[in-house]
Amino acid sequence: MIEKELLGPTCGNVLIVEEGQKCYRFACNTCPYVHNITRKVTNRKYPKLKEVDDVLGGAAAWENVDSTPETCPKCEHPRAYFMQIQTRSADEPMTTFYKCCNPECGHRWRH
Repeated sequence: MIEKELLGPTCGNVLIVEEGQKCYRFACNTCPYVHNITRKVTNRKYPKLKEVDDVLGGAAAWENVDSTPETCPKCEHPRAYFMQIQTRSADEPMTTFYKCCNPECGHRWRH
């Protein structure tokens, strides 16, 4: 969003910064508006980051899934929950996602 002081008061165009005789100034390319810059103008605005959606459907997606004998690479628990999702085109194989059955671990990985 552009600050109101950086817009021309009559035409609403974005002002440019140009070097005047004694100082820098805001000037409009369309109308004759000119405003001397008498103080340092700084303003930082950081955009809000979007919340990341869990592509697997969040914790609820793991509630009714089966388990299989798959060793967790993190804690070496012998079983893991799994689900298969088509993540690429239909002629590609499905991706298998795993979640460790150990409630203290809960590590997730895919094959």
